[in-house]
Order: sequence, then structure tokens, then C-alpha cells
Amino acid sequence: MDSLASNDSLFAQQLIKKFESKKAVIGVVGLGYVGLPLAVEKAKAGFQVIGFDIQQQKVDMVNKGENYISDVADEDLRQMVDKKRIIATSEYSFIKKVDAVVICVPTPLDIYKQPDLSYVQFSTEQIQKNLHPGILIVLESTTYPGTTEEVLKPTLEKSGLKCGKDFFLAYSPERIDPGNALFNTKNTPKVVGGVTSLCTKVAATLYRMVLEGDVHEVSSPAVAEMEKVYENTFRNINIALANEMAILCDKMGLNIWEVIQAAATKPYGFMPFYPGPGIGGHCIPIDPFYLTWKAREYNYHTRLIELAGEINNSMPDFVVEKIGKILNDEGKPIKGSTIYLLGVTYKKDISDVRESPVLLIAKHLRNRGATIISSDPYVDTWGDGNQQYKTTPVTEENLQNADIVVITTDHSKFDYDAIAAKARIILDTRNALKDKDIAAKYYRL
Repeated sequence: MDSLASNDSLFAQQLIKKFESKKAVIGVVGLGYVGLPLAVEKAKAGFQVIGFDIQQQKVDMVNKGENYISDVADEDLRQMVDKKRIIATSEYSFIKKVDAVVICVPTPLDIYKQPDLSYVQFSTEQIQKNLHPGILIVLESTTYPGTTEEVLKPTLEKSGLKCGKDFFLAYSPERIDPGNALFNTKNTPKVVGGVTSLCTKVAATLYRMVLEGDVHEVSSPAVAEMEKVYENTFRNINIALANEMAILCDKMGLNIWEVIQAAATKPYGFMPFYPGPGIGGHCIPIDPFYLTWKAREYNYHTRLIELAGEINNSMPDFVVEKIGKILNDEGKPIKGSTIYLLGVTYKKDISDVRESPVLLIAKHLRNRGATIISSDPYVDTWGDGNQQYKTTPVTEENLQNADIVVITTDHSKFDYDAIAAKARIILDTRNALKDKDIAAKYYRL
């Protein structure tokens, strides 16, 4: 279909022309792990970008060209700021100056494991106050199916403007995998679903002007919202299976890592997932709960999803139990033992500690009287809720003095040869030492 079909609204035609000529001004609300990389890519593609954030510290850092997101190259941000392609502000009145605005704000769970859309609602209300004809709004924050049409659309239409005619609204889920060296914001395929077919068309045009990956159009925002939750639920369930198999293999005296390696030789019908001390980050531990919450509206109980969550959430307890058994075999209780945690982030080679299982492991060990020391090349300080810790470089003294060394995050920067040679007792929850000569007493998850 021609991008400027005669039956398209004049606003849509004008907006598409602006996107294709790179003359549009793009707003990005939320300058965190999703928003800042997206803002940089849009600026690099030739657009003028205005970033919005309620945290003045982030606004000031962006305007100084100071990067705080590992998936953004320092030089890329600096160049875009120097060229005036990116400016940041906490003033939502600048929405009046943009042709499109992408919402990339957090969508956490509340204390009852129910969706907390307060950041999305606040952002939408601020946009509504400054809404003008001929603007595109895209929500990228992960949420439950129906959010775009049930929450954003009625809020925005309080302005008196009509969706699909005066302004355009779509959902396009973020696909960020921190630390992934192969896939990033620019080359990862994008899914786009608009409230109307014209909304989809306008939003897809914008993304095609920015990204290298395929832009896949779907029939509605709800489909796009559901596919995003499905992606992360798929991972959550398969990780839970790997974790449950790890627990069973531990009881049976089998090496789960060898089992998975053998299964992965099958060229069809199997995709390897690996166990660990628990799951973390802002997506996999949280997103499935959005779906289970929404399912209750339809009187449906998502049994498999909730059971997977229970298994994954139990892994920090399993690690603590295993530490206790290992120390017990040495004639030592957890109380009074020095436990050395290598890695505190939720996955390797990133600085993000959000929802990291290491926080729970440390908390449980501390509550049982252990002394905790830790090393992480990406983190200086961290806390388990009530206790704050400073990380320390990996030293021979730390390795030898610890009653047990626990590899909780398999960072590439760790010197595993030194760890294998100098530690006395090791619990490896990530199979990080699989190819090493190990002098210590060695235990796997």
C-alpha cells in the first residue's frame, strides 16, 4: 500500500512525510534502560530528539553528554548532544514541540504483585495536557494486554482530540537484552500494533526510518502487548524447568550442566535453557504477573505460569540451603562463616542489580549470621534491603579466607583461573568453571 494513500487523514500524510524526510521532532519519555538507547538511535538516524524524565539527575547528565547506560556507547551520546540532536528536560510542556512521543517508563508490580501503572498514567496525563493535532504516541513499556486502549486512549481523548483522526496511538514493545553483544535496539525486529490501521501505519513508518531490524505490524495494540508478555513468560517457564531439573539432578547426584549439554546435541525440538541462583531484572520476574493479573478478569487461573514463578522464586532459598549443606560437611554452620559472593548483578557483564537473586541470597545468609563479602566489576555498592555492602576487588586473601566462595554471576571480567586455584571451597551456580582445573573442593548448582 502506498505510504500516502488518498484515504489517509491529512494529519497522517503530513506525519509520514515528516518521518520519511527526517524532519520530525521525536520525544522519548523515560531516559532509562529502554528510553536512552532509543533516543540515541533516533538521533543517530537523523531526527531531533527531546528526552523527558522526572529525575533531574538524568536530565542533567544527558545534557552534559554523560552516559549512564551500558548499552549506549559513550561517544554516541556525546556526539548526539554536541550536535544538538538530543536535549533532555523535565518539562512536559515541550510535548507541544514534538511530532511523536514514545513512552518508556517503568511498569513495576506493587506489594500485592499487581500491575503498577502509575508511571504510565502520569506520563499519559502530562502528554494529554500538551496534546496537539497530528502527533503520534507510542507506548513501549511492558504491560498487560489492553493497557493502550483501556488506559491511554481515554486519557488522551479527554483533550477533545480523536484517536485515529487527530492523533495516532500504538503499542510497540521494547526488546532490550542488556549486555547482548549481537542484538541491540537498532537491529532487533520490532512489533507494532496501532489502535487503528492508520495508527499502525504511522507508527511503523517511524520505526522503519530508525531501525535496521524488520518492523512487524499486528492487528491491534492488545496483540502487541500480549506477544511481549508471551516472550518473557516463555523464558520464565523454560528457566523454571531448567531450575527444577537442577534441583532433581542435585538430589540424584547428576550433573545438570552435562545433561543439558547432551540434550542440546539434538538438532530439532530442543532449545537449551540453563539453571541459576534465581531470575532477575525488570522483565522475566515481573512480566508474567501482568498476564496472571489480567487473566483473573476472564475468570482464568494461569496455573503453569504461576508455578514457574514459584520455582524460580525458590532458587535463592535452594542456593542458601546448598551452602548450608556444604559448610555442614566441613563442620561449620552458616552462622559465623564468611561467605564470598562473586557477582551481584542479575546476569553477566551488566551493572543492573534490579530483582537480582543475589540480594535475597545475601539477605537470607545475613539473617542466619553469616558475614558477607562480595566482588563485582560492574557494581561499587549494593544492598539487600536492610544492609548495604561495598564490593571489593577479587584478591587471593579474600579467596583463601572465605569459608566458601559462591559464583553467583558469571562475569567475563573475573579471573576464573585464579579463583579455581586459590579458593578453598567453591559453589558454582553458573557453571563458570566448567573448563578449569580446580584445586578447591568444587560444587555445582
